[in-house]
Amino acid sequence: SSRVQDQLRNTQQICHTYGAFAAILEGGSVVTWGVPNYGGDSSRVQDQLRNVQQISATGSAFAAILADGSVVTWGNRKEGGDSSRVQDQLRNVQQISGTHYAFAAILADGTVVTWGNPIWGGDSSRVQDQLRNVQQMCGTQSAFAAILADGSIVTWGASLGGGDSSQAHDQLKKVQQICATGFTFAAILADGSVVTWGDPNRGGDSSRVQDQLRNVHQICATAFAFAAILADGSVVTWG
Repeated sequence: SSRVQDQLRNTQQICHTYGAFAAILEGGSVVTWGVPNYGGDSSRVQDQLRNVQQISATGSAFAAILADGSVVTWGNRKEGGDSSRVQDQLRNVQQISGTHYAFAAILADGTVVTWGNPIWGGDSSRVQDQLRNVQQMCGTQSAFAAILADGSIVTWGASLGGGDSSQAHDQLKKVQQICATGFTFAAILADGSVVTWGDPNRGGDSSRVQDQLRNVHQICATAFAFAAILADGSVVTWG
């Protein structure tokens, strides 16, 4: 960061891609460094990066939410750095999540706008009419899962990366929280049980520990495995 070290003062938040960092400074300006095509060069949009509230990342691009609810993107254009196709829809944005290749934004009305690689989460047209009253989103490397206000789940993106939740659909009721490895989702239900789907070899198959997954309070993930904290403070792992 030596190139920008003198600019890194009063830093409020830092976000990263695989090859670059972006820092929000006090006052809402942004400083970036690292590999240029991974978001390290923000010169193309620097004059737009004012009053930044939050930054999210894919593997090689950044997306910044401004105070007025608009969004500025930069980095690898094919993996979320180019939002021109949906720019007029990105209004009143509340939250942005990323897979490694695409972004998904929740708007104030609970709808969702996606962009980036269409195969790995950037195209939500198949489920767009279901994406209403979205409360929370989470991404694996290649798919998204959204929790709706009624506790149901909508997924899209690569099937083996968690984009196909059809096998677990009947169980996915009253979902409270979602966590993701690089290839799998795990959902905590209202009764403290857990439902998993995605690549069975990377956390998607929790059958070995399913009878232990009771009163789960929190789940944490690596790229390939999960760890769940139970109400008594014990931990259950799988993947």
